[in-house]
Amino acid sequence: MAAAQTGGALGRGGLIAAALAIVAIVALFVGARYGLLLAIGLGFGVALEGLRFGFAGPWRAMILRRDPAGILAQLLAIGLVAIVAFPLLATHGAELSGAAAPIGWAMAGGAFVFGMCMQIVLGCGSGTLVNAGSGNPVSLLALPFFAVGSFAGSYNLLWWTDLGSLPILVLEGGRGLAITVVLLLAVAAVLMLLAAPGTRMPSGRLLVAAVAVAALALANLVVGGQPWGVVYGLGLWAAKAASTLGMDLSASGFWAAPNNAARLGQSVLTDVTSLTNLGIVAGAFGVAAWRVGGLSQPIPKLPARAWAATVVAGFLLGYSSRLAFGCNVGAFFSGISTGSLHGWVWFAMAFPGAALGVWLRPILGLEARR
Repeated sequence: MAAAQTGGALGRGGLIAAALAIVAIVALFVGARYGLLLAIGLGFGVALEGLRFGFAGPWRAMILRRDPAGILAQLLAIGLVAIVAFPLLATHGAELSGAAAPIGWAMAGGAFVFGMCMQIVLGCGSGTLVNAGSGNPVSLLALPFFAVGSFAGSYNLLWWTDLGSLPILVLEGGRGLAITVVLLLAVAAVLMLLAAPGTRMPSGRLLVAAVAVAALALANLVVGGQPWGVVYGLGLWAAKAASTLGMDLSASGFWAAPNNAARLGQSVLTDVTSLTNLGIVAGAFGVAAWRVGGLSQPIPKLPARAWAATVVAGFLLGYSSRLAFGCNVGAFFSGISTGSLHGWVWFAMAFPGAALGVWLRPILGLEARR
């Protein structure tokens, strides 16, 4: 027993040492800012996996059991970020940017499809990264197709936005913050009214997680100069792979844009979203390895149609989130917390999509019928 405990302590010490070493290497050879961004990503991975803070699961809990605790924790984290981010954006607009995006037909439809698919694979953008990092076989299969879908969606993005969209609408300043807080409280009130009798408020663990995620999101904004996001990084990885294989991306208005074209020729270790994505995977892996048997997740015995649905849903997660200008993180969390009205539309469209996805899971063979 003592030997096992000693071995466990050494193994956990090795995980911490490895994480610190990787951050130090990136900081030394790429730059201190990039090392710090990787550390922030690791923090996200640890908070999301270690404290069980997510998006797809709480939405599912509300749909199936009318348990709003997880979503209330999400709203709290968004509100905490907004309280700090709104003044920061107002006073440092030249250095910092919000997650602003236009509301349009493709954006709304993309949010609906994303909500559906995130329930099929039980993971949103950050959730798929976390689950893949902790060894979940379904997410490990879905993740590469998520990246390919994100690239495909970005390649065709301008065609979709040409279908029609409003100008970018952003809530700003003190008045914008007040409206955002009131809307968050209104959504929380509706959730409580719909909650099942005896439903408890968020646990202490969820409250700690909400504060931790909010603090990390604000660190991402200050250090990275932009809000927390996921989808762009995944699409960039696939785009770089396509370019390496000889695909000409100049025909894509998105990838021909100067900033995006420049990213294709640069290391992923200099891309803000890529660094935090890598950190999330590594952080979740570390937490799973820290737990006894955390990485020993057996391959589930699912029918062929379930694995096929995972591939299709993974691709659609990437494609739809690119059309929707983000996932639960980039659109819902960061959009609302930095004042973009598209974040609210995203939420309104994604939630009914999630209800459809919950209904589809047993039909697709991903779980037993209830």
